[in-house]
Amino acid sequence: MSATESISSHHDGTQSHVEGSDYLARRQLKKGTAGWVLLAGLGVSYVISGDYSGWNFGLEQGGFGGLLIAAVIIAAMYLAMVLGMAEMSSALPAAGGGYTFARRALGPWGGFATGTAILIEYAIAPAAIATFIGAYVESLNLFGITDGWWIYLAVYAIFIGIHLSGAGEALKVMFVITAIALVGLIIFAVAAAGQFEASNLTNIAPTDAAGASSFLPFGVIGIWAAVPFAIWFFLAIEGVPLAAEEAKDPSRNVPRGIIAAMGVLLVTATAVLVLATGAGGADAIQSSGNPLVEALGDGTAAKVVNYIGLAGLVASFFSIMYAYSRQLFALSRAGYLPTTLSVTNSRKAPTLALIVPGVIGFLLSLTGQGDMLLNMAVFGAALSYVLMMVSHIVLRRREPDMERPYRTPGGVVTTGFALVIAALAVVATFLVNSTAALWCLVVFGAFMLYFGIYSRHHLVANSPDEEFAALARAEAELE
Repeated sequence: MSATESISSHHDGTQSHVEGSDYLARRQLKKGTAGWVLLAGLGVSYVISGDYSGWNFGLEQGGFGGLLIAAVIIAAMYLAMVLGMAEMSSALPAAGGGYTFARRALGPWGGFATGTAILIEYAIAPAAIATFIGAYVESLNLFGITDGWWIYLAVYAIFIGIHLSGAGEALKVMFVITAIALVGLIIFAVAAAGQFEASNLTNIAPTDAAGASSFLPFGVIGIWAAVPFAIWFFLAIEGVPLAAEEAKDPSRNVPRGIIAAMGVLLVTATAVLVLATGAGGADAIQSSGNPLVEALGDGTAAKVVNYIGLAGLVASFFSIMYAYSRQLFALSRAGYLPTTLSVTNSRKAPTLALIVPGVIGFLLSLTGQGDMLLNMAVFGAALSYVLMMVSHIVLRRREPDMERPYRTPGGVVTTGFALVIAALAVVATFLVNSTAALWCLVVFGAFMLYFGIYSRHHLVANSPDEEFAALARAEAELE
C-alpha cells in the first residue's frame, strides 16, 4: 500500500485519513539511540544556558529577595511538573511529548494547543540564547569580534548542520558540551565563593512600591514580576519526553532521565543565584548579558568561565533545536501542520523541521533583545505547562487503569499545584512585557485558526499520536 487510502473518520469535530506505508517510512526517527544517562544530559543541556545568562534580569524586576522567592516557588512547580510528566511519558512514549499527552487527554484541539504553545517556546528560546552567545563572544574581545547578526547566523547554521547529521551524533556532541558547561559552573562556584559578600545581595535601592525593602526593593509585586526569569533556570526540561521514540526502553529511561536532570538543575540554580549575586552585587549584574563573568571581575577565573560559558549557552541552543524539530515533526506527521515539515533525510533527521524554526529564530534574534525574547519563550512554556498538568489530571480521572510504569508521588495533588503556579506564570509574562506577551497570544491564536479552518480536516489516522487516541477511544467503547 503506497498511496493514501480514502478512509476517513470523524471524531471531536475533526476528520482523519489513513496514509500509505511510504508516508510513515519517510517520517522515521532513529530508534534506540539514548539511554537514561544521555536523556538526563539532554534535560540539563536544554536548561543550562539559564544558569549562565537570562535569570539575572529577574533582579531588575524583584531584586534578590523577589527573585529568590520566585525561584523557590518555580523550582517546586517544576519538580511537581516533572514528576507528572515522568508518569505520562512512561505511559505514552512518543516524539510529541506534551502534545502527545494532551492529545490523549484533551482531544485534538487540546493536543494541538499544547503543541503550539511548546513550539512558541522552543522557536523563540534559541533566539534569546543567541543574543546571550553574542554578549559572551563580545566580552572575550577576540580579534575585535563584536556582538552582531553574523554571530547569530553562524550559530544557527553550524548547529542545524550538526543536527542534520543524525540524532545519535547530535546527542553525543550535546552530552560532551553539557559536561564542559557543568565544569564551568563548578569553577565559577569556587571562585565566586571567595568573593561572596552578603551585603551585595541587597544593594539595589528600595523603591516606593508596596512592601518595598532592601530585600524586596520593588515590593511584593516584584516577586510575581520575577517569575518569568526564575523559570529560565528550568525552562525546557519538559523537552526530555520528545526523545522517547529515539530512546532505549523509553517507558523506563525517559522518567529516570527527566528526574535526574531536575535534581542537577536544582543544585546549579541555587549555586548560581546566591553566589553570582553575592559576588558581583545585585545592582551590577541585574541587566548584564554575561552575569557570571561580570560577577567575577577581570581575573583568570572570569576568563575561564567566559570561555566555558559559551559551552553552556551552546549546549542549550543546540539541544532546544533538537526539541523544536521533534515537536514540529510530530505535529506535522499527524497532519496538524503541513506534512512536508516531517520528512526525514537519510540520517533520519527531520530536515525542514530543523530549518524552518531556525530561520524564524534567527530573524527574531536580530532584535538583540534577549530579555524580551526570554519573556516570550516563557509565555509559550507556561501555557503548555497549564495544558500538560490538566492532561495528567484528566488521564488519572478518566483512565485510572492505563498502564503506568511510573506513577507520580501525590498524584493529582502534585500536578494540581504545578497547574496553579503555571497559570500565575502566564499572567506574570504580561506584567513584564505586555506587548511581547500579546504578540505571542496573537501567534497562538493564528495557529488555532489554521487548525480550525484547515488542518483538523486533514489529520493522519495512522500516525503514532492519533493511534494512541484511537486506542483509548476503542477501549472506552468496549467498556
